Amino acid sequence: MPNEKKKGIGIDLGTTNLLVYLEGSGIIFNEPSVVAFDRETKQVIAGGKTAFDMIGKVHDKIRVSRPLRDGVISDMEAAKALLRFVFERVQNGIDFKNAKCLICCPSEVTQIEREAMRDLAYQMGISDVFIEQEIKSGAIGAGLDIYSPKAAMIVDIGGGTTDVGVLSLGDVVLSHSIRVAGNYIDQEIVKYVHKAHNLVIGLSTAEKVKLEIATLLEEEEPRYSIISGRELVTGLPHAVKISSQEIRNILLPIFNDVVNVIYTVLEQTPPELSADIVDCGIIVDGGGSLIPGVREYLEEMVHLPVHISPNPLTAVVEGTKVLLKNRGNYLVNPTD
Repeated sequence: MPNEKKKGIGIDLGTTNLLVYLEGSGIIFNEPSVVAFDRETKQVIAGGKTAFDMIGKVHDKIRVSRPLRDGVISDMEAAKALLRFVFERVQNGIDFKNAKCLICCPSEVTQIEREAMRDLAYQMGISDVFIEQEIKSGAIGAGLDIYSPKAAMIVDIGGGTTDVGVLSLGDVVLSHSIRVAGNYIDQEIVKYVHKAHNLVIGLSTAEKVKLEIATLLEEEEPRYSIISGRELVTGLPHAVKISSQEIRNILLPIFNDVVNVIYTVLEQTPPELSADIVDCGIIVDGGGSLIPGVREYLEEMVHLPVHISPNPLTAVVEGTKVLLKNRGNYLVNPTD
């Protein structure tokens, strides 16, 4: 088959991070999905982490863009520029005309949005392009054998969306997605600090607080983080101390929304597959799975065993390795 001679490229085009897998080389790029332009020349001046560090700090001659919002492409030109930047940086003699490309997307991305993603690869000169759902690739990357008749349930709490799905015999049986995930948590932290502490902070500061003290566990001794921003009344720089208990109160209603989506999927799951899920439990991946207490909270709410993926941040792109090798293969175990 012609596809067997083509070098595979797997792309996890995430709202927060862009990861690229190259057959034979492994993960060759894993940095924030951010690109910076010179406004006058329209040229890309930075991408990935370098561009991410510019957010909120640039002057009017530089434009910093996040090409994806809530799991979909919101700035097509920026998305193309970011992929072009990545491929030029890690090219290593890649012949795009003799390559096949797999792009992973959230489960409820529309056909128009899928075509937009395909167009990104076509623009790079890659003619063999296909789209797969993130939960499918993430399940494989987490070590699940989705090609068996035994059902697997996965919850992917990413940057822009949370996807919940049930897989069996190599494909997704049913899935649901909500645009409540890591970036939404950051926005809620910004709103809370504005209202409760009269302090204006940026999303980068909110993310820093989330990484430092976010938890769903009830702690006897709360932890604290110092956050700096602009005081509302005086307009001057100011710093306040925020506790992990405050962040937990923000997180609880958000994860309640996640639980409701899990309930919805479980209610629609065929009985035989439900029996498998009782035995095997639920796998959680994505950056949101790293928040302390996620496993305990979901187990308490759903009354099923919950397991955190061993590689939650890279599971999706690592799963592309198997999907590229077994494109269109549903009944044969790829490990055989």
